[in-house]
Amino acid sequence: MDLSQGLAFAAQHKRGGCCTRKRDGHPQLSNIAYRVENGTFDISITADRAKYFNLKRDPWAALHITQDNFWAYAVFEGPVELTPVAADPNDATVELLIETYRAMAGEHPNWDEYREAMVNDKRLVVRLTADHAYGMLPAQ
Repeated sequence: MDLSQGLAFAAQHKRGGCCTRKRDGHPQLSNIAYRVENGTFDISITADRAKYFNLKRDPWAALHITQDNFWAYAVFEGPVELTPVAADPNDATVELLIETYRAMAGEHPNWDEYREAMVNDKRLVVRLTADHAYGMLPAQ
């Protein structure tokens, strides 16, 4: 599969599994929600979990996305960048978290409450730039 085909598939979905590497090289996997735009996946995470520490140490991840019926999938691999942890309800990280939320779920019922929660949760955005894709896509 070429990268553009995989990205078109990813744009039709919003959830997947993210794989990072633990200190010992073994995989650490977790379910995530994402938005994809221009070949970059934005993923909201918290700064107190294994995924964050793994990505700070080794800024690479793989993202596995399946079709709802499970018979098609795409895997994206690439380097990641981490935004700063949200520190103020009006900082750039919170603004990016709002963009990401809107792309995944639409409008939030209370944006002020959401902004505060992003700071309290110590949220940030992982930006995975896909440089490789493989998988099995549905016939077109």
